[in-house]
Amino acid sequence: MKLFKYMAVTAIVGGAMTLTGCRDDFAELNSNPSQIANAEVSYLFTQGILDFEPSGYLMYYYNAPMMQQWAQTGVSTGGYKVNFTATTNSGDQGDKYINVLKYVRAIENALGSMAEEEAAKYVGYLQCLRTLTAYLGIMATDMYGDIPFTEACMAAYGGTITPKYDSQADLYNLWLSQLDEAIATFTNNNGLVMVSKQDLAYNGDWSKWAKFANSVKLRIAARLINVDREKAKSLASAVASAPCGYIENVEDAMIFQKSTSNSTNNQDLIYHWSNGFLDGQAANQKLLGYMLDNLDPRVRFCYQKNEFNSKVIQAFWNKGQEIPSYIQENVEFTEVNGKKTFVAWKGAGEPWVRYYGLPTAMDAGTDLTNYGDWFEAKRFRCSDENDANLTSYTPYSQFQQQMIIGRLYNFKLPKAPGEPVTQSIDPRPWTGLYLGAGEVNLYLAEFKLLGANLPKSAEEYYEKGITCSTQEYDKLAKANKIAYYENTYGDYDPFEVSIELKSGEIETMLSKDGYKLTGTAAEQLEKVYVQQLINFTLYPNEQFVTARRSGLPKFGSTIFPRQEFSSVPVDRIPRRFDIGEPSITDIMRENIMNALSNMHWNTTSAGDVASGSTLNSQRVYIDAPNPQYGEGPKM
Repeated sequence: MKLFKYMAVTAIVGGAMTLTGCRDDFAELNSNPSQIANAEVSYLFTQGILDFEPSGYLMYYYNAPMMQQWAQTGVSTGGYKVNFTATTNSGDQGDKYINVLKYVRAIENALGSMAEEEAAKYVGYLQCLRTLTAYLGIMATDMYGDIPFTEACMAAYGGTITPKYDSQADLYNLWLSQLDEAIATFTNNNGLVMVSKQDLAYNGDWSKWAKFANSVKLRIAARLINVDREKAKSLASAVASAPCGYIENVEDAMIFQKSTSNSTNNQDLIYHWSNGFLDGQAANQKLLGYMLDNLDPRVRFCYQKNEFNSKVIQAFWNKGQEIPSYIQENVEFTEVNGKKTFVAWKGAGEPWVRYYGLPTAMDAGTDLTNYGDWFEAKRFRCSDENDANLTSYTPYSQFQQQMIIGRLYNFKLPKAPGEPVTQSIDPRPWTGLYLGAGEVNLYLAEFKLLGANLPKSAEEYYEKGITCSTQEYDKLAKANKIAYYENTYGDYDPFEVSIELKSGEIETMLSKDGYKLTGTAAEQLEKVYVQQLINFTLYPNEQFVTARRSGLPKFGSTIFPRQEFSSVPVDRIPRRFDIGEPSITDIMRENIMNALSNMHWNTTSAGDVASGSTLNSQRVYIDAPNPQYGEGPKM
C-alpha cells in the first residue's frame, strides 16, 4: 500500500522561489513549529497552493491509460487485448492530499500559538488549504478507499507516526463539515488577512473561494448518488440555494497558472512536467463520432488533429499509395489516368475532418484484414519521389497533451516527406483548470433529473454546463497555446483551418438533436452523464468515477454504446487500484492490514489479470452500490 509510507510527514520544506504573482521569497521554514512567525502563515499558504497537484505526471503515465480503457473513453493504439484488465503500477493520486495537508497542520499549529484575536486574522489561509485538502482527499479515496487523515502529518506536533485509517464515509462527513466551516469563514471575512498576490488561485477574492468550497460539496454529492440518494439530493439543493453561490460561470472557475518563472531548478511549477504520457492512447471512435456528429468544438481541444492534411494526402497519392478509407471518405478528389488529385474536404470540412478515433473491437490491433486502416503502421508511411525521407503519419487522434503540460510536447507541422520543417519548440507556462462551471452545472442537471429541489430546469443546467465546458476548454487551449489555436502556420496547406472557438458554434452544437435534452427520463439522464464524461476528458479520475457511478457507456446505447467483449466479461474489469501486501518491517503494516480487513479487501498485485475480478467486486464504499459497467444509470 505504497501511499501510506508518507503519512508520518514531520517537516515543512520551503523552496526560496520567486513567482510571477508572488514575488516574495519563500524562506526555508524551520521544522521546529515554534519558529513559524505570524507573517510566514501566508508563505505556508502559498506553498500549499504550489503543492496542490490533483493529477501529476505519475497519475497520467500510469493511471490514466487504465482508467480510460476500463471506461472505454480511450483506446490503446495497439487496440484492446484480453489482458487490458491487468493493472500496471499505479500513480501517486493516493498521496497527493498529503502535499497540502502538511501545510494545513503547520498553519493549525502556528495559529494555535497565537492569541485568539490574532489567530482569527489568519484563519482564512487555513480554510483555503483545508478546502484544497478535501478536494485531494476525495480523489485519494476514489481508488483506495479508507486513508489516514485525521491523525496524518501530526508527528511534528506531538502526534503519532502511525496514524489510523479513517473510513471513506467518515471522511465525507468530515470534509462536508470543514467545507461548511470554510464557507462561513469566507463569507464573514471581516478582519481576515490575505496577501492577494500570494493567492495564486483567486487573488484574494474570498467570494470566489466560497463558491469553490460550495462547489466541491457537489463532488461529494455526486459520489453519494447511489449510496444515499436523499442525502445527495439534499446536498445539491443546499449548494444551489447557498447565499455564497457556486461556480456558475466561467469567471468563477478555478483556473490559474502557478508560475512563469522561479529561482529554483523545479521547472515543473511552470510547465507542469517534461515527461511523456498517454503516448499509446487514442480517442474512442464511438465517443469521438458522437462529438463530431454534433459539431462539438471540444473535440478540437481534447484531441489532436491527425497528420493527414491535404498536402500529406497528396504525397501519398503521388507515390501511388492509398490513404486510410475513413479519411478518403471525407475527401473530394479527381482521378486522371489513375492519379488522384486533392480538390476539397467533404462533409463538415476542416478542422472537423482531421479527427478520428480507434475501434474498440477486441484484438482489432492484430486483425489487419478488417482494421489495418487504423492499426497497420506500414500503411501510414510515405517517402518522397526519390524514395527517400521515409516519414510516418498518424491517421487517428491522440490525447491533446499540450493541454496538460507546457514543454516536451512541442509541435511539428505535418508536411510531405523531405519538405522543410515547421515547428514550435518554445516551452509554454502551463495553465490548469481545477473545478469549472461546466462540471458544476452538469451535476445540477443530473440532480434535477433525479428529483432534487433546484430552482432551474434540468435543460437550463444542462445547456449551461455544455456552454461553460466549451468556453473553459477554449480558454485553456488559448492559455496553453496548443497547436493550431489561432494559427495555421502560414500558407503551407490552403485548406488548413485553426481550431479556436468560432462565433455561433455553441449555438449550433446545442441545436443538434443528439445534444438536445429530449427523450425518455432515462435517455435524458444518459445524455447528461455522457456530457460529464466529455467534460472530464482532461481529468481521467473524474471521468472514471463518472463511468463507475453511471454505468456508462451503456450496452446497446444509441448515444455512446459500450463494446461488449465475450472473452472479458465486465465483472473482470477493475474498479479500483491494487493494494499490495505491506512489508513485515513497515511500521504501518498493522494499520494497513486492519484497514483492508475493515473494507473486506484482499491484497492484489500489479500485472495479475486474475485480480480484475477482485478489483471489481471488492469496491470502495461509494462504488459498492453503483451499477456494473454497461448497465447504465440507476433511475
